[in-house]
Amino acid sequence: MALPLKPILSALRHHRLTAMLLTLQVALTCAIVINAGFLLVERIQRITTPSGLVEDELSVVTARGVDESTNAAAQQRTDLAALRALDGVKAAAAIDDGSLPLSSNIDMSGACASQADLDRAKAARGTEGIAGCISISIYSGSDGMLETLGLRLLAGRDFTATERGADKITAVIVSRTLAQRLWPGESPVGKQLYGFQGPVPVVGMIDDILTPVLGIGLDDHMVMLTARSRAGISSTYVLRSAPQDRQRVLRAAAVALDKAGPVRLIPEDGQRTYTQIRHDYFQRDTTMLGLLLASSLALLFVTALGIGGLANFWVGQRTRQIGIRRAVGATRRNILRHFQAENFLIVGAGVVLGMLLAYGLNQLLMRQYELDRLPLFYLPLGAALLWALGQLAVLGPALRATSVPPAIATRGG
Repeated sequence: MALPLKPILSALRHHRLTAMLLTLQVALTCAIVINAGFLLVERIQRITTPSGLVEDELSVVTARGVDESTNAAAQQRTDLAALRALDGVKAAAAIDDGSLPLSSNIDMSGACASQADLDRAKAARGTEGIAGCISISIYSGSDGMLETLGLRLLAGRDFTATERGADKITAVIVSRTLAQRLWPGESPVGKQLYGFQGPVPVVGMIDDILTPVLGIGLDDHMVMLTARSRAGISSTYVLRSAPQDRQRVLRAAAVALDKAGPVRLIPEDGQRTYTQIRHDYFQRDTTMLGLLLASSLALLFVTALGIGGLANFWVGQRTRQIGIRRAVGATRRNILRHFQAENFLIVGAGVVLGMLLAYGLNQLLMRQYELDRLPLFYLPLGAALLWALGQLAVLGPALRATSVPPAIATRGG
């Protein structure tokens, strides 16, 4: 049986102000929750982005030297020999400047696919906007870096001892994304990468890894490895071990480095697992995630309270009317459907307005904070959520309305 709309619309006209206020509350909740949901998904995707490393096997220790006269290269070799001899250590390598994915320690350079592209970049005093040129994050380290970090070589080879011993960069290994950007559809091995210090041969290609800082370039996987390692009096070492051995390996590494050379500082914050490095990098994102989730749930809860409270109030006001309808033949199901339909219309009006507000709010956020455009499929998802919330919130008062007996219509008052 079709539900007559006339009594529903008539009832809403008698409660026009409260219906409008509830519609506005639903609209604001819808607009905010849709955009918050979009930001939540973006934050979750960002936080869970794979780094490309064997994260659960890596530990990082930094030794800060104080003696400028130390032979840094010789000391690094001594340190690596001591670290690789530790029980449980599968591999170890020195990393220049402590630069790792998500470490925030960044070394960048511009490079081009051809000499002509490089000439245009030089004339423009930068690679920005030059086709065939790109800004690249650089990782450098000692021998064993690929094995230690768990990097997968897709083509070509690792660096040779001769390439590592040179005073300048004599070979590079590029990430898959960088190779596709500069030489689409071709193997990068054997190509020349043209930088501001001359062309360098590409000897290998690795699977994608993240840059030290996300969001500062066209892509977070524009990375190359160089054969040159710059040893200094302060060194950062990465150790690979079984996940359960990482804390023990860190403590043993600190002791080994203390014994391996001159006095050096190995602070507590210089002994971290890669899991801790990742956690620290995304700390602000994790906090923002919690705030967005809490505020969204609070808004939904308040809106549900508003819908349920208003429905309860209306049931109390209409008790005699409900009794009359029951007395003239309305079933419990008719009463239930009446309140559900009434709620559906109010929430529906709020949802339509809310979707428009959600889109407008996203446009404002795009201009002010350079956020991404809201995908349109979030709008019906948010609408469905608010409609479902409205039906759940009104269910209790509606069921109470169905329990009103027909006999109440004969009572005075």
